[in-house]
Amino acid sequence: MCTASADSLLLLHEARAVADTLLRDALRLPVTKALDVGTAAGMDRAVALLAARLRRAVGRADVDAMREAVAVLDVDWKTTTAAQRRRLVAQALEAAGRQTAIIPSRIQAPLGDAAEEVVASTRSHARREQGLALAARFNAVDGRVAQHIVRTQGNFVRDEYGRRLDTFGQEARRLVAEGLEAGLGRSDIAESLERAARGALSERAPFYWEVVASHFIGQGRSFAQVSSYAEAGVRRYRIEAVLDEATTQVCRFLHGKTFSVADALQRFERVESLSRPEDVKQELPWVRERLDADTGRTILYVNRGGQETRLAEVLRSAAGTRDDVGEFRALASDRQLAETGVGFPPYHGLCRTTTLALT
Repeated sequence: MCTASADSLLLLHEARAVADTLLRDALRLPVTKALDVGTAAGMDRAVALLAARLRRAVGRADVDAMREAVAVLDVDWKTTTAAQRRRLVAQALEAAGRQTAIIPSRIQAPLGDAAEEVVASTRSHARREQGLALAARFNAVDGRVAQHIVRTQGNFVRDEYGRRLDTFGQEARRLVAEGLEAGLGRSDIAESLERAARGALSERAPFYWEVVASHFIGQGRSFAQVSSYAEAGVRRYRIEAVLDEATTQVCRFLHGKTFSVADALQRFERVESLSRPEDVKQELPWVRERLDADTGRTILYVNRGGQETRLAEVLRSAAGTRDDVGEFRALASDRQLAETGVGFPPYHGLCRTTTLALT
């Protein structure tokens, strides 16, 4: 993007912020220090706190869903017809779905509180540690960021539990068919169905909320940082990975890359208009790793709409080490990286990478 276009976008951002002053004041978003996302240790603690809040809010809904499904499916399958078996599985999914349907609404309050805390913490850190000239109160884009991440995270959770139900439905039909073919009795089939229901609906839940919390906080922090950079007149920022034993190849490769604030604002504008989880994933894809069949080396890539875009090849891995990014052969320019949607974190589940203003 040329400098004139970047200037125009920054001016547009400032003009919109001024025009939305009344809206910003009306929001009266509280500033708290419950979540500190400015440091790696603070980020880890914030993720743990939010995950605990989400688990408390959800309660036993996923366990209740599993039990409701199993209760419907505890029948003498040998006396049923194929049509009855299809209907029973459908009824089990409906019963479980009534329990999982309450989960997105239950997490709205903790996510809403956390969104305000993440934005407030991000602004505070930008003022204190990066020396950016920012107003004490949220700007208009900050308010939009908070609303956006709450809405989209709720959609992602709803989509996830829908997939879990679909997966269990397919597994239940398979288990019943194979159990009957093998001559298994009611109790044996019921036991296999209970294991499948537990695995699909409840056993994945504890770790799942850590992933949700990490993605929510990471994305909220990135969006709020971009908003702060624009407000302070910063034009470019740098990706800053936490270089320790847990750092992924993805974050090591992106460490030190620089991107345009104006481009990032434009990306947020596009993402903000989306509601379907799949559309959001296409706009902000996670970076994946796989081995190249020909070279045996690890390839970093994104997949958008079934189209793979290679970003880099790992020449020397530094995985498991501290303060070493390793060596890579870039397969995409910084501009191409931005165009693929990897201009700011999170880049994967439990990503801790952040950004730093270039002043």
